[in-house]
Amino acid sequence: MSDSASASWYRAWGKRLLDLSLALPVALLTLPLLLAAVAVLAVQNRGQVLFRQQRPGWHGALFTLYKLQTMTNARNAQGQLLPDAQRLTRLGRWLRATSIDELPQLWNVLRGELSLIGPRPLLPQYLPLYSPRQARRHDVKPGITGWAQVNGRNAISWEQKFEFDVWYVDHVSLTLDLHILWLTAGRVLGAQGISAPGQATTEAFTGSASSSSPSA
Repeated sequence: MSDSASASWYRAWGKRLLDLSLALPVALLTLPLLLAAVAVLAVQNRGQVLFRQQRPGWHGALFTLYKLQTMTNARNAQGQLLPDAQRLTRLGRWLRATSIDELPQLWNVLRGELSLIGPRPLLPQYLPLYSPRQARRHDVKPGITGWAQVNGRNAISWEQKFEFDVWYVDHVSLTLDLHILWLTAGRVLGAQGISAPGQATTEAFTGSASSSSPSA
């Protein structure tokens, strides 16, 4: 099988097989940890344990993303949500640092809405803000982790993230995906790049010009 045929087969079938072969056992192994986190959140957040939000997936099709609830819904006197830094709980900060808050997304993987590896699914309102090049990040399924996440996660600029995403789209392979999974394990253990410098979460994307592509 030629390299191009092998790459095409992996994109069409192999990537999904990898997702299923890893997501199901990981979901079963981490189920006790997930249930423990849910129990604590149920007490702390008065029953609100899951965060649900519509996100654009493959070719921009919307799906419901699931995460553990890491922030409160505290509002100011005008009824507006407080800044993320004020709503992020101590437990929520730890859940994010350990990526335990992402475990419910294994359900999205099993349903075929997410891949284990791919560009992170962002907010629907960002879709019209992308340049044509940046929009190519939707040419593959979004992922729980990706090339941008192991190269800085939320500690790099939006432009850098999108360049890493597009580079990944052009170089999808089994070898690259396994490499990303290996690097992800190290980033999770080291809690690297969880948030942008000086912020509890990354700042909103407001549109930008494209930049040059990074290489591996």
